[in-house]
Amino acid sequence: MAQEDIFKKLVAHCKEYGFVFQSSEIYDGLGAVYDYGQNGVELKNNIKKYWWDSMVLLHENVVGLDSAIFMHPTIWKASGHVDAFNDPLIDNKDSKKRYRADVLIEEQLAKIEDKINKEIEKAAKRFGDAFNEQQFRETNLRVLENQQKWDALHNRFAKALNDGNLDELRQIIVDEEIVCPISGTRNWTEVRQFNLMFSTEMGSTADGAQKIYLRPETAQGIFVNYLNVQKTGRMKIPFGIAQIGKAFRNEIVARQFIFRMREFEQMEMQFFVKPGTELDWFEKWKTTRMNWHQALGFGAENYRFHVHEKLAHYANAAVDVEYKFPFGFKEVEGIHSRTDFDLSQHEKYSGKKIRYFDPELNDSFVPFVVETSIGVDRMFLQVLSAAYCEEQLENDMRVVLKIPPMLAPVKLAVLPLVKKDGLPEIARQIIDDLKFEFNCQYDEKDSIGKRYRRQDAIGTPFCVTVDNQTPEDNSVTIRYRDTMTQERVSISELSGIIGKQVSYKNLFAKI
Repeated sequence: MAQEDIFKKLVAHCKEYGFVFQSSEIYDGLGAVYDYGQNGVELKNNIKKYWWDSMVLLHENVVGLDSAIFMHPTIWKASGHVDAFNDPLIDNKDSKKRYRADVLIEEQLAKIEDKINKEIEKAAKRFGDAFNEQQFRETNLRVLENQQKWDALHNRFAKALNDGNLDELRQIIVDEEIVCPISGTRNWTEVRQFNLMFSTEMGSTADGAQKIYLRPETAQGIFVNYLNVQKTGRMKIPFGIAQIGKAFRNEIVARQFIFRMREFEQMEMQFFVKPGTELDWFEKWKTTRMNWHQALGFGAENYRFHVHEKLAHYANAAVDVEYKFPFGFKEVEGIHSRTDFDLSQHEKYSGKKIRYFDPELNDSFVPFVVETSIGVDRMFLQVLSAAYCEEQLENDMRVVLKIPPMLAPVKLAVLPLVKKDGLPEIARQIIDDLKFEFNCQYDEKDSIGKRYRRQDAIGTPFCVTVDNQTPEDNSVTIRYRDTMTQERVSISELSGIIGKQVSYKNLFAKI
């Protein structure tokens, strides 16, 4: 099945099983804005807990913060967002649709890369174990030809981005004969810059209102609170401040379901270090963050680092952690060495000293910062993309979400085999005993097979069946989602069996 078809099925599955709904759907929806349903919010909260605990519990020198969405407008002038937070946009005159020029070119690069990969896949099947991929890349004429095309386009694209050359970006689109996906034509406008910040007004009267912005990132709330946290927490460098919160960007080209939205949630940690040590810490956090992702068990081959072609105005190093979604490798997390740009800018614009006094050096300095920034919504989509499986069984096909047990929305479903003989009462008692430890669900409707399928579809790792033997010996059948194997266990053993599997310790040990 084509990856695009799998992605369409995943989007439909998210609605059918209470993970994600279109926002304001009864009013025909609001573009690129989504709501999380009863299972989605549980998965989202579990992802946030995994991130938060891995930052704050595992590191003695990382503490938390929750800053306001509304901030003084000068903050965004100091950070560069007022002047430089722009996307290069291009319109197709026939479809009247607007696109990001850089995304159109990146997709063209991806098409060339796909051609190379298809040649390699065909050769790998043909030669089997004897296949030498590196030798094939270096000698196959079709691969070499496409690699030369990719290199030439990549170099030209990178130069245009770094030079901020909008005319050259348009010319690349023209030269590559990139067409509008809607109209199929190449009738393009000029490329223009578009600021992504939402603005609003704060004040009781129109004349006295102050223009403010919905924050486009959570990082600035950390920077302007740097001194508050450092002094009240008696923090010594190096130390970090972690935050989870909403951010807002007026994305013109919102796409791929919840991958790019106008209202989204970020998990960010800013790590403050001595000047000159930032690149060492950058490498350390790169390794830590990749380990965090790969600990989920979705396959190391599905992750890669992507080094930025164009560095942001505040950075001296930047890399993305990319995951192989059904629509290709895309960013799920950014790791940046932000230098001392942000704190120095806020020191300049506020007129207040934002420094760290080092008693060993007997000197003060503006700390450098290493940032890790991950989108909760993208991480949510990544987990579901990796977990979604269609398995052909002997008599039917099952759709199952193989979500890591610790992240699963529902940990345990308790199912009485029949609705009589006291079995529902025993099932309810099991839930009452375990509901303070795990998110449990009771289900007595339909056959046991259909109930298993329902729980598979929402990713429940354990199903417990209460049957006619249970009143006799206090034993139940526990069924494991991924293998569908079943075993007879005592009711008293359930807490230990499930607790061991859903503990975040299993993930933390791999980081």
